[in-house]
Parts: sequence; structure tokens; C-alpha cells
Amino acid sequence: MMTKTTNESFAEVLQQQRSQLGYTLAELSQGQNVFVLFLRHSGCTFCREALADLAKQRATIEGQGTKLALVHLGTEEAATEKFFAAYVLQDINRFSDPDRHLYAAFELKRGTIGQLLGPTVWWRGMLAFFRGNGLGMLNGDGLQMPGAFVIHDSQIVKAYRHATAADRPNYAELACKLN
Repeated sequence: MMTKTTNESFAEVLQQQRSQLGYTLAELSQGQNVFVLFLRHSGCTFCREALADLAKQRATIEGQGTKLALVHLGTEEAATEKFFAAYVLQDINRFSDPDRHLYAAFELKRGTIGQLLGPTVWWRGMLAFFRGNGLGMLNGDGLQMPGAFVIHDSQIVKAYRHATAADRPNYAELACKLN
């Protein structure tokens, strides 16, 4: 069950978990923008597509002075560098969040049947699969919805919460064009 305790502020939650490189999201966002991509699970074809998209848009995002961070549901052991290295993203701060504390703090919910298995999701899933994104073993909560955020000084300055698992936002646009 995904819960957010009332005693913890958003900023406190960002200080609790460290990436594989030793940083918290609070530390990374001090004085700069951080684009945080929340993944569903490593076997998800849409998450694989998202990583491929992020890899293509990385130079644009980082060229604007924005750092990148990934949040995933697997253990760090299961999210080995090999998986992220396939997308040349192994050096990005990534946060293992199998208990979904960060997901809860960013108000990312578990999906409904329609959000996860609706006709649009199936159609987009077939397209993503046949475009080479493949499938893998479920590693995490298959019901968790993804999202993308820009944070600065431990505050959300831009948010994208997926309407369906199949949403495919332009990450460079989200990360670089703040309203």
C-alpha cells in the first residue's frame, strides 16, 4: 500500500533516499533544476521506450543546465548498470524505491485497469514493442503509474503525471520549458 505519512513534508522525503551515486534529490536540486523520471518497472515496454527517448534527448536537457535523475521500483541489484547501460544512462543518479515513498511524495498513484490495459495502451504497447523496445520480467509493481517532474530547491516546478501507462511526453520540452 502506498502511503505518505502526514509527519513528513515533501522536502523531508527528498532527503531520505540516496541514489547509487550517494546523493539525495534534495541535494541534487539545490540551486538547480533536476528532471526526475519515474519508471514503472524494468520489464515495461513503455519504460524502455521512455529510457530510449530520454537517452536521445539527454544532451538537450543537460545542455540547459538541468540534471537528470531516475526513480525505479526495483532493487539497485536488480536495476544493474547493465540495464541502464543499454540506454547509456548508467551514470545518471537513480533511486531505488520499491516501497514507493518517492512515488507517494510525488503523488503518483497505482493505475486503473483502463490506464494500464485500455485499448490505447494495447495499441501503443504493440507499436513500442515492434519499434524495438521489447518486454522484460516484471521487477516492481506492475500497477504503478509513471511520471516526470522538474524540481528545484526541493520543490516541484513542473509536473507530468501520466493519464495512461502509454503516454509519451517529450521530455526535453518538459524539462526545459518551464512556465
